[in-house]
Amino acid sequence: MSIHLVELEQTLGAPRQEAFELFSDPFNLERITPPWLRFRLLAGERFAISAGTLIEYRLILHGVPLRWVTEIAAWEPGRRFVDVQRTGPYRLWHHVHEFVADGDRTLMRDTIRYMLPLGPLGEVAHRAFVKRDLEQIFEFRSSAISGLLAPASPPFGSESPPSGPESPPFASASPQPGSARFTK
Repeated sequence: MSIHLVELEQTLGAPRQEAFELFSDPFNLERITPPWLRFRLLAGERFAISAGTLIEYRLILHGVPLRWVTEIAAWEPGRRFVDVQRTGPYRLWHHVHEFVADGDRTLMRDTIRYMLPLGPLGEVAHRAFVKRDLEQIFEFRSSAISGLLAPASPPFGSESPPSGPESPPFASASPQPGSARFTK
């Protein structure tokens, strides 16, 4: 079984504290997650995030309802946080979010390590659709974040978002600032 790595960078046209505050409200996850996932936070009221906070949500992926619980393993306001899956679709999900000040802008870095369950069958699923799904989810996220925080760099890549019968309904979102590298 392979541990897969995703490394993302996005320059945001907002100061570091403002960019970090977007992620300090867990309800913003619904705003930066593609609508085709039907992502919903299960908490009824707003709550503060700190190390040890558990966040429960549900989503529907390829018609399958999933319940996911992540724990905030590290919380350094204005600088970084780490979320890890406690229950959900992955055997391993470890996501580091870093925010680096760049004058009145912010460089946001994401490093995600993940592993699928089911051994060789999980690897087949990764090649068949998981990697592509994650790429589309993070492209949407990049666009949504840029819509919430003024963009400060050229558009993500030079091509338009995927289209065709197999691509998710992105509404009218277009790629925005950032770069991504998916390995393995």
